[in-house]
Amino acid sequence: MILWLNGAFGAGKTTVAHELARRLPGAFIYDPEEVGYFLRKNLPAAMDRPDFQDIPLWRELNYPILATLGREHPGPVIVPMTLVNEDYCRVLPGRLAGEGIGLVHVILSARRETLVKRLRKRNLGWLNREAFALDAMDRCLAFFAEGRWGVPVETDGKPVGRVVEEVAALAGLSLLPEDRSPLRQRLARAAVWRAHIR
Repeated sequence: MILWLNGAFGAGKTTVAHELARRLPGAFIYDPEEVGYFLRKNLPAAMDRPDFQDIPLWRELNYPILATLGREHPGPVIVPMTLVNEDYCRVLPGRLAGEGIGLVHVILSARRETLVKRLRKRNLGWLNREAFALDAMDRCLAFFAEGRWGVPVETDGKPVGRVVEEVAALAGLSLLPEDRSPLRQRLARAAVWRAHIR
């Protein structure tokens, strides 16, 4: 089963993915961005795009990987990836679901001001490293407001643990109990944040 976590940049996809993976036995996180970074390093500059999702090969490579994981991995496959192009939704989560691979598409949602605050926080108060995320924010929010893809889960004003519980319930998945103190939870989330600084 594939659990696709969509949402604008700053919605909490990576944090929620890692919390879910820790509390779901056999869960595996697959990050399609890694294919994008691979392509950026291994294609001529003339074939690159500002958004690597616009490189056709990015979609062509991710689809068979996701299909194989969805069919063969015994546990949930968690995919934290922003998709806000109708065609790309069709050729990735749409096609996977259409071919009988169990897929739950969740949209983590938040208000614009919340997203900006989160982006600033993850960059220690500076937004200069978030130009792509900020430029894409209104396009993301408009796309998700149309409601054609995914089931929304509101994240504004909710602790991460509650969001994780709501996502798991939507997917029909049973979580292991939370066994860490609030301090250890914060430290673990900080470690995830540090590991995903690009």
